[in-house]
Amino acid sequence: MAERLFVFVQFEFPWELGPPDGRYLLRTADGEPQRVVVLGSLQGVSATGAPSRRARRARIASRPATPEPATVATARVTIIDPASLSAERQAQSWLAQLDSDRETRAAIAVLNRVLYLHRIAAADPYVSEVSPEQALVIRAGWGEGEQVADGRWLDAREVPVPATGPGRRRRWPGGRSESAALRSGERLAQLLGAKAQPLLCEELVLRARRDVDQGRLRHAALELESAFAAALPELRADEREDLAARLDELQRLSGGVADAAQTAREPDGEGPREDVVAHALTRLESALRARTAAGLG
Repeated sequence: MAERLFVFVQFEFPWELGPPDGRYLLRTADGEPQRVVVLGSLQGVSATGAPSRRARRARIASRPATPEPATVATARVTIIDPASLSAERQAQSWLAQLDSDRETRAAIAVLNRVLYLHRIAAADPYVSEVSPEQALVIRAGWGEGEQVADGRWLDAREVPVPATGPGRRRRWPGGRSESAALRSGERLAQLLGAKAQPLLCEELVLRARRDVDQGRLRHAALELESAFAAALPELRADEREDLAARLDELQRLSGGVADAAQTAREPDGEGPREDVVAHALTRLESALRARTAAGLG
C-alpha cells in the first residue's frame, strides 16, 4: 500500500519558542483534528553564524583572547495538515498552486495558538507569540507521514513573508506605513534620554492589538477598556488643540468599549462584537500616532 502524503508549512526561528520538543495535536471545538504541530530544536548554532570553537581554534591561537559568541538553539516548527493525500499528483498540485500568503498566515495562527496555550499551561508570562517576519526561513511542501513529522520532506520550497500592504511594503496595525515608523528611532532616543515618558495606555493598546490579531476578542475587549480608561485623561493632559476632535471621538466610542468589556466578562455570552472592538482600537491607535506625528512625546 502506498504511503499517504501530507502537506505542511515550516518555520525556523532563531530561538527556542517555549514548549518542549514533540508533536502536538490541535483540535477544533467539536473535537476534529485541525493541525499537527511538530516542534524541534536545532542545537549548537553560533549566535553570529561563526564556525564552531573546534573549527576556529587553530586560526585564533595566535590572536588576543576575545569572548566567543555563545551557541544558541534554533527552533524548527512544522505545521501539518492531518488530512492526508493518496496521490503524489495531488501533493504536487497543492504546492504548485500554493497561496503562500494565506497558508503562511493560517500556519502562524496555529503556532501562536499553541504558544498562547503553553503560556497559560506553564504560567510563564515570557512565552510570546511570533510573526512570520521573525522567521529565518519559511517553507511549504509535502512528504510521507513520519518523514514530515521529523521535519523532512519529499518536495518543498521556500516561500516569502506574507505581503501586508500595497506593493509588498510592510504595514503596521491601523494602516501605519513603514515610512511613518521611521520616527520610532527618534522617539526611542527621547525616551531613553528621559526627555519623554511613555503613556500608560500605549502598552495596553499594544496588548489589545496583539489579542485582536490573534482572535482573542474577550481578552482584547478587557485590554481595550483599560487602554481607554488610561488614554482619555492622559491625552487630555497634553492640552493639544490638534487632538481635540480625536478626543471627542474616543469619548463617544468609550461607551461601546465599556459594553464590549462587560460582554467579555459574561462566560456564557456570545462575546464582544469584533467590529466594535477593532474599530475602537484602530481609532485609539490613530490618536496615538497623531500625537507623535506633530511632536514626539
